[in-house]
Order: sequence, then C-alpha cells, then structure tokens
Amino acid sequence: MNKTIRQLLDTADLLLTDTGEPATSAAATASRCRGATFALRIALESAVAGRLTAHRAPRAIREGTQRAAFLWLRGCAEAGTARRAKAVWSQLCLGCHYHQYEIGPTEDQVRAWHTEVVALVALLVR
Repeated sequence: MNKTIRQLLDTADLLLTDTGEPATSAAATASRCRGATFALRIALESAVAGRLTAHRAPRAIREGTQRAAFLWLRGCAEAGTARRAKAVWSQLCLGCHYHQYEIGPTEDQVRAWHTEVVALVALLVR
C-alpha cells in the first residue's frame, strides 16, 4: 500500500475517532463523517488507479472517468472484488454529495465503508 493511500485511510480513521469531548454538535459529527467519506473515496480511487497502472491499462482509462476505470477493473481483478469496489465507490459518492434534504452518512455507515475500503485496498494493491 502506498503512503498516500495509508494517509487517507488514517485520516478517515482519525475523523471517525471519538474525541471524548462532551456532546459534539450534530453538524460537527456530520462534517467529520462527510470528510471521512471523501478520504475513503479517494483512497479507493487511488488503489484502483494503481491496479490499472500495474496492468498497463490505457492512459485514457487511467485518467478518464471513474466509471470507465471500474469497468476496466473487471479485467484486472477478480469479478467479486471489482463488483465490491464499484458498489462501495457508488455509496461513497452518494455520501460525499451534500443535499439539503438529506442528513448525510451516519458514523455507522462510514465505519462500515471504512472496513470495506481497507479490505478492498488490500486486495487491489497486492
């Protein structure tokens, strides 16, 4: 695992760590969860890019849209791994976007995503 991916995962973990401060506001908790979600998404995207580079994917795929990268990943990783990566990436994308009518991802959701991203990164960078 490269240093950048490790730092992103550590950042997400730090944002999810209970600070021990009494009654953190709901807005602060939501902001920490959204920030952790961004870090997880970028870590996953970096791991996918690394896998594509290792398998000599065309530059247009490596530097194009993530949708194209996840399609190409099917040929560079096991089918189950590629499906899991695409599924969690889709959820992370939804968690990153702010909508006035949504509360955003919960701590439990982000922790579950964190666990899944760590497992996927381990499978993709080996």
